[in-house]
Amino acid sequence: MYSVRLWSARHSRQMEWAYNTFNPAVVAVLRGVVKVFGRKLDKPITKAEALAKGFLFDCKMCGDCALSKTGMSCPMNCPKTLRNGPCGGVRENGHCEVKPEMRCVWVAAWDGASRMKQGDRIAEANFALDHRLKGQSSWLKLARDD
Repeated sequence: MYSVRLWSARHSRQMEWAYNTFNPAVVAVLRGVVKVFGRKLDKPITKAEALAKGFLFDCKMCGDCALSKTGMSCPMNCPKTLRNGPCGGVRENGHCEVKPEMRCVWVAAWDGASRMKQGDRIAEANFALDHRLKGQSSWLKLARDD
């Protein structure tokens, strides 16, 4: 997964295009699904999201996705789970101080954001994570306008 995660950040421009192209349709479909089925399909939808985003981004299913703002690099992969930038312990080679074999998530995020049309969104502050949402679908959250 690690190599695919790095690939996704390197190809953030294409990922941004796919997100901007398909996200409105996915959210619209999910809004309809939620109206018709309520919460009956939450588990399979969440599982599908976990599989897709888990493969592409090593997603941790925090329930409050920030990928489109963080250069397609999931901040929850940071060992310190920092959502608003690097900790200051980034090594000279761009690797993590906690996991020296891993590239800093935020170095990858800034690289990815530099390739994106809306890369300046990385400067927007992410709110603190609501840990009650862990394991829940951010797609369903968008569909329900939570």
